[in-house]
Amino acid sequence: MTLSQLTRRDFLKLTASGALGLVLSELGMKHALAAPPTSKGLALFSGVPIYDAPSVKANTVDLLGKDKVVDLLGDVQGDYFDNIHNTTWYAVEGGYVHSAPIMPVEAKYQKPVYEVPVEGKLAEVSVPYSLTYLAPYSYAKNAHRIYYETTHWVQKVVVTREEKGVWYEIYDKELKKSFYIPSYNMRIIPDEELTQLSPEVPNEEKLLHVDLKSQMVTAFEGQKIVLSVRCASGQRGTDTPIGEWSTYHKGPSIHMTNRGDAVANIYNLPGVPWCSFFTGSGHAFHGTYWHNDYGRQRSNGCVNLPSNVSKWVYRWTSPVVPPNEDYLHLPGQGTKVIVE
Repeated sequence: MTLSQLTRRDFLKLTASGALGLVLSELGMKHALAAPPTSKGLALFSGVPIYDAPSVKANTVDLLGKDKVVDLLGDVQGDYFDNIHNTTWYAVEGGYVHSAPIMPVEAKYQKPVYEVPVEGKLAEVSVPYSLTYLAPYSYAKNAHRIYYETTHWVQKVVVTREEKGVWYEIYDKELKKSFYIPSYNMRIIPDEELTQLSPEVPNEEKLLHVDLKSQMVTAFEGQKIVLSVRCASGQRGTDTPIGEWSTYHKGPSIHMTNRGDAVANIYNLPGVPWCSFFTGSGHAFHGTYWHNDYGRQRSNGCVNLPSNVSKWVYRWTSPVVPPNEDYLHLPGQGTKVIVE
């Protein structure tokens, strides 16, 4: 049997019996499906260890600084004490790094777009990270960094005569402030990438199922499985809520923060991509650029996914957000979600 041969009924029976993880292991789904392979990796914190073998018991030969970009030479399976579902390691110059603190990235420099509509245009960062500036000049004061595949609304194109540069002005709704990015670091997303996937399938035939025990997100069209990947759901104290929900409000780029009400574990995440919210308190399927560690509970209640997977979920589910809108709220019109 293959994963595609499992019916929705079989899958839900396995979930109810607690045997889903065992069956997935037998079908080759034991390991986490990390972000897709790329040629480079970005260290997500300071002190990422390089080992001389793909094991935390091996010797540490070097440490990577935060935002250090390294060449990824391949991936292997090894051991990792903190996540039995994610045993993927990357081979790098000098040894091996575990995949969890390494974000696969590319450096794809872009040709500038000189005009955007008045309502703005969605864009994504196409390099490992980009500095933002408070004015459209290379000598202007830096603000913060934005990271690979994060999404942002370009409000204006600015061409500077002095430096002969092309800059994108992006606006952050949370901070209520504009920043400037070199145009070659961002890809304007075409409208055809924002259309719905499987539009011929009735919305009532679509289902997103989240199994918290196995940390799996599975999408069904009728009885057919069309997606099954590892996720990272809410950790203890910020659990992903169990129940039946729907993706009734969505946004392609959200600045997520809990600064206003948190006394600890404050997070501040601009440009979170492809957010499909399924509760009124902010729980969502969304892309993740601060870890690459799927298969264990580690979020603040959301369902963390690789950005390419969250984009698929965003496009596949209802409602469909028009290309010129940054948020859509339509109670009762979302795709069904079951979390158990």
